[in-house]
Amino acid sequence: MKTILALLAGATLALAATAASAQTLKTVKDRGELVCGVSKGLPGFSAPDASGKWTGFDVDVCRGLAAAIFNDPSKVKFVPLSADERFPALSKGEIDVLSRNSTWTLEREAKLGLLFTAINYYDGQGFLVRDARKVTSALELDKSKVCVQAGTTAEDNTKDYFAANGMTLELVTLPTSTDLVKAYEEGKCDTLTTDVSQLYALRLTMAKPGDHIVLPDVISKEPLGPVVRQGDDQWFNLVKWTIFAQINAEELGVSTATIDAALASKKPEVIRLVGNDGKFGEQLGVSNDFVVRIVKAVGNYGESFERNVGAASKLGIPRGINQLWSMGGIQYAPPVR
Repeated sequence: MKTILALLAGATLALAATAASAQTLKTVKDRGELVCGVSKGLPGFSAPDASGKWTGFDVDVCRGLAAAIFNDPSKVKFVPLSADERFPALSKGEIDVLSRNSTWTLEREAKLGLLFTAINYYDGQGFLVRDARKVTSALELDKSKVCVQAGTTAEDNTKDYFAANGMTLELVTLPTSTDLVKAYEEGKCDTLTTDVSQLYALRLTMAKPGDHIVLPDVISKEPLGPVVRQGDDQWFNLVKWTIFAQINAEELGVSTATIDAALASKKPEVIRLVGNDGKFGEQLGVSNDFVVRIVKAVGNYGESFERNVGAASKLGIPRGINQLWSMGGIQYAPPVR
């Protein structure tokens, strides 16, 4: 009798866990749209264009996710959030996913109860200064006044770097990236620090972008990626595999231009990727052709990167370590199988 009761109790717990794990996806489907947290405006990553439409590398993550769920990348509500607002908004359920240049750290998972799903951009912290200063290295920044954004990893990284190299600084902490640029251009600081990708983006918003340079030094590891709440494995997996789908698509040569040919491919890896073999989409709670939907909506990883932040964009950021592992970078995704 005890054995039967134990089995029944185990089955009940398993059913409860399954129900809990499907909560976010069901909520999104019932609502009819995805609610995605983004930055308040960072060119190349997430910013509204002249018509108010959100575009960017981080925006593509959410449009790809909406395509996987609804077969419609437009079914997304974008919620602009500051660095201080982003994690509380996710924890409180005000957004379904955060796709906003956020660094994966231990404390943000262990203390805040969040989960980073995948690294879609390998970044590092750097420094921007006026070209007229003729500074060529961050090691020449002793006694600088440095503008940094509150609520980010950059503040402690900056203090650590200057202390480790025997330099002093005056830190000017500001609430938003817009405030950073304003203070820097008004001369309230002579150096601006944040992730290198963000420096390229912020430079574009300045009155004379060509008067400022991003120094070559990278002083930290800043792995960036989408974030979800803990306790919902199905949702965690779906967001994670939305990123992995784009990376695998690029590696296998599946793009917006080749997607139709890929659907007729005889290659086993491509057949699985496009959903012609296996039920991988169903296992995630979406259609088996979810990768096809994502690629048609936003392209593969390389297409999204180049269009938004790479060589084909105004930012012109070199692909660098974000190149595929097979092309000399470290970007890598588990296989669809």
